[in-house]
Amino acid sequence: KAYLMLYAASANFFESKDETDLVHKIVSDADYKMIHRELEKDNDYQSIQKILYNIEKFNYSKGQLHELMADIKTLFYADGEFDIQEENMLRALKKLIN
Repeated sequence: KAYLMLYAASANFFESKDETDLVHKIVSDADYKMIHRELEKDNDYQSIQKILYNIEKFNYSKGQLHELMADIKTLFYADGEFDIQEENMLRALKKLIN
């Protein structure tokens, strides 16, 4: 979940403090740093493959996927703005995940 949230937070190539604070609520600082480093070295294709693999691996239910998308939407609004890049990321993730 943290990897997906960080991937989403980078939609507009800027992670606000509010967005990173929200991710820190679900993962420790050490895990945050480790996941962030991993995300930085992955390209979009690798990131999407990891996300899809883990959704399947952990057998997310429709309800859990719905909650996950709601969490991502909350993340996008964390800094008080929901820009076009975040909107496009949300659409793409909905198509991938659902």
